[in-house]
Amino acid sequence: MDAVPKAAAVLVKDILAAVKPLAAEYYRISGKPLGVTGEIAEYIAGELLGLELVPPRTAGYDALRHTAAGLERVLIKEIKGRAYDPAVSRTQRIGTIKPEDPCDVVMLVLLHNGTLDPVEIWEVSFSSVFARLAEPGSKSRNERGALAVSDFKRIGSKIWPTERGS
Repeated sequence: MDAVPKAAAVLVKDILAAVKPLAAEYYRISGKPLGVTGEIAEYIAGELLGLELVPPRTAGYDALRHTAAGLERVLIKEIKGRAYDPAVSRTQRIGTIKPEDPCDVVMLVLLHNGTLDPVEIWEVSFSSVFARLAEPGSKSRNERGALAVSDFKRIGSKIWPTERGS
């Protein structure tokens, strides 16, 4: 489990910091995402929560978190295809989560669709996600491995912002 080398991590942060306002402006003009919300969500979670991002395309997880029990592998999700808009009444889903992913925790980073600024970050253990996916009653959950944002929040814990507002 290797983190991104420090020099590369600094360059990636600089690139994502530069592309974030461009992606938000693109969304504002076109109504479509630029296709970088996943990378921006990873960058934001890393910055806010002190996670170490791993190299792109690492199978099953996006970051490492140091805990008293050791390293946790963290899968970071954003809403597939668009940023979060709390005013939207239709069900918004996160991307597919695969049972074979070598992951310990799943985080959901909700980004404001107009600015790509973080709204909330939620966390659920990988095992709890799969217990929910296995429950009968939803083709999206059962066949596609996709949870609704409301499901994720129901089984998860909000970890940012905290009650203290940090």
